[in-house]
Parts: sequence; structure tokens; C-alpha cells
Amino acid sequence: MEWETVIGLEIHAQLATRSKIFSAASTRYGAEPNTQACAVDLGLPGVLPVLNAEVVRMAVKFGLATHSSVAPRSVFARKNYFYPDLPKGYQISQYELPIVHDGYLDIEVDEDTVKRIGITRAHLEEDAGKSLHEDFHGLTGIDLNRAGTPLLEIVSEPDMRSAKEAVAYMKKIHSLVQYLGICDGNMQEGSFRCDANVSVRPQGQEAFGTRAELKNINSFRFVEQAINYEVERQIALLESGGTVVQETRLFDADRHETRPMRTKEEANDYRYFPDPDLLPVEIDPAFIAEVTQTLPELPEVKKQRFMDDYGLSAYDAGVLTATRELGDYFEAVVGVSGGLGKLSANWVMGELSGALNKAGLEIGSSPVSAEALGGMLRRIEDGTISGKIAKQVFEALWAGAGSADEVIESQGLMQITDSSAIEDIIRGVLENSPKQVEQYRTGQEKVFGYFVGQVMKATQGKANPKQVNELLKKMIND
Repeated sequence: MEWETVIGLEIHAQLATRSKIFSAASTRYGAEPNTQACAVDLGLPGVLPVLNAEVVRMAVKFGLATHSSVAPRSVFARKNYFYPDLPKGYQISQYELPIVHDGYLDIEVDEDTVKRIGITRAHLEEDAGKSLHEDFHGLTGIDLNRAGTPLLEIVSEPDMRSAKEAVAYMKKIHSLVQYLGICDGNMQEGSFRCDANVSVRPQGQEAFGTRAELKNINSFRFVEQAINYEVERQIALLESGGTVVQETRLFDADRHETRPMRTKEEANDYRYFPDPDLLPVEIDPAFIAEVTQTLPELPEVKKQRFMDDYGLSAYDAGVLTATRELGDYFEAVVGVSGGLGKLSANWVMGELSGALNKAGLEIGSSPVSAEALGGMLRRIEDGTISGKIAKQVFEALWAGAGSADEVIESQGLMQITDSSAIEDIIRGVLENSPKQVEQYRTGQEKVFGYFVGQVMKATQGKANPKQVNELLKKMIND
């Protein structure tokens, strides 16, 4: 039997506020356990939550950027369940009336295929604390620093049909929230994570199969591995005559498998009801207009502009707009280089990205500034250095040896463009290679590369390659 996979993602993006969603406690990462949880976060008797206005602004930003409807009236509800890291015994979230609903994002499945993924809703809620199992000798420690941290939960329609599509959608959301400045996207710190709802059904069947929810996956690679494993598990179960149970499962990154966590709850298990301590959130058109004015240039718009302004391919423009920081760096390089769009793209995507990956650095921590790289590209363009010598200059820039001009001057890397000097070197090479000259003149043209190599070796790679080729052809045929 042919099977079809059905996937929906619930992405949790931690909003980049300095204080929590209902209290003034700090959201700074890395503090000592239980040092950033105030009376409100701890759920002590008599305390009242006060909504952080900035989280509303950020949610509206997201809604506008995803072609969604922003609700003029949304309501916070209490989601009741007992867990050690939830001190109040309930989580404040949004249920029936979320702040954002009915939007979409287009993803590129491959170079020729664009697919639209529906966004059912995006609602505001508070995070819970964290259970710590290490170093407690069979006990569990509770750190409530995260309790009350503002989250935007982004719930997709079940529109994805493969792990590849799910990863493409998750990456698109990841890029977007960073462009908007509403989430830092740091997956290692838990700022961006997702739950995946996965089911399978016979090809052509309209009804959905029973789904399993894969909880708290915090890397693109793990999302792909978890979904692929779960799809294989469900298909094997069904084909052997078994049934899929609706449940919550955890992904074990060491074993590359999912395992049961608990039976999946239904909405009525949580006994949702409007939080009596919080007023409904009412948003008027003037507020939406104000937020609209603060929207940055979004990834799709920037990608098209890079293609139009700099003559880049769709692939190159897509890579360079994957993050806001990378796009800004590239444009700064282009500006310094004097408009060398394609050359700038090649170096940013090639030599620079390779060095950053090897060093485990992000673009914001690059030892080579956009000004330094752009200055080097100017020297390639005006013939001061060759592309080969530029790699040597780049290594010096990476090591902090100064500007491109300073490196070229101090290391004597300026390209030889004096025709008479190059002719003298060529003449010497030809005189010392009579056998190869004879081979070339009897039709063995491949030997021409030998002469070019000898000239470049004699000049330590500093001769202008174009001039070498032109003068060599002229002199060898005389």
C-alpha cells in the first residue's frame, strides 16, 4: 500500500522582551536557578498578572508578516494541569480567541516548487519552568527562571507531506521571527523549538490518520530525523495489523528514535476557561497601522531585490537572505566594493562562509568585517591582486593583519602588470623549455598550461593571469 504523510507543526518562539509576559522579572538567559522568578511567576497567593504590552506588539508584527488576521479582541485563558515546574497549577495561554489567525507562508520545496502552508493561529502564552534531572542522585530539581517567559505559539495547518517540507517551513519561520526582531532564534537556549504532529494515511484517503505529537525538538536536523522515524514506525505498525495510538512522544537524539511519553490529552482535559485576572486584549486599527510602519524589509522582498539589483540567481539570493544579519553583511560588502554584487556574493557564500563554519562562528562574529572584505574585492576588480592572491589576503584579514591595502603592501602581494617584466619572464620560460615549445608547435596545445604554470611559479602567483595568457600566446607563436 502507498502511504501519505501528514504533518503539522506547533512552533514555540520565545519573544525577545527584557521582562516576562505578566511580571517585571528578567528573561535573561543563563542566570543561577530560581534567581529570576518573582512572586507572580511563583504563583503566590494574592498576586495579579499584568500584561507586557510589548508582547502584543510583537505578535501583531508576526501576524502582519504572515498575511494573517489580527483579532480585534483576544482572550487569555487558564490551561489547567499539574506538573512540578508549573507552580500555579495552570498555564496562562490563549485558546478560543487567539491574537493572530488564518495566515500563510510560502516555502520553497526545491528550486522549481513553491508550496503554501497555512497558519491556523499564533497565540501568546507563558512558558513553564524547567525540570533538571542531572546531579540530583535520583531526584529532580526545579528551576523556575523560565516560568512566565513570553512565548508565541505558531500552529500550522496539517499541510506538509514530508520531513523535508516541515524543515523548510520551520526554517522559514525561524528566519522570519529574526527578521522581525521578535525572537533571537537561539535553538540551543530553547528560544525556538517545535512540536510535530505526525500521521499517515493510505494514498488518496481524505480522512486523517491518528496522529502522534513529537515534543520539544530544538534543531532542524532532529525535526527531520524524528519525523522520518515516526513515519516509518506508524507505517510498520499499520502494515502489521496494529493501530496507531494518539499520544505524546519524545525524540531520543542519541538513538534516533521516538518513544512514548504520555497519552495525548484532549482540549477538555485542560478545562480551559477565561482567566479572571486578565482583561481581553483589544486592538484597534490605529495600533495595527502603527505597527505596520515598523515592519522591516521581509525576506521574500529582500530576496527579489537582490536578484533585481545585483543580478543574483534565486538560489544565491535565497542563501544571502536566510538571515537578516547575513543579508545586511552582504549589502555592506557590496557598498564598500563599489557595487560588485556577484563577486561579493561569491566571496560571502564561499570563502567567508567556509571559514565561519570551520571556526563555528556566526556572521555577526566574523573576524573579517564587511568593510575589510569589500576593500579586498575592490583590489581584485582593479587588478591590484589576482583572485588566487586574494585568498592569501583573506587569510591575513581573518588573522587581523589590517586592511586589504595594508596586507598587500606589507606582504608585497601587488599583482605584476608591467608587460615588459612579464615578457622577460615568459622569454626565460620558453628558452628553458625547448621540448615543450616543440610539442606545442606540433599541435599539442595542452602543453600551454605548463607554460602558464611556470610563469606564475616564477612570479610567485603575482603576474596578471589574463596578461600572461595573452602575451604567452603572442610570443610562443612568433
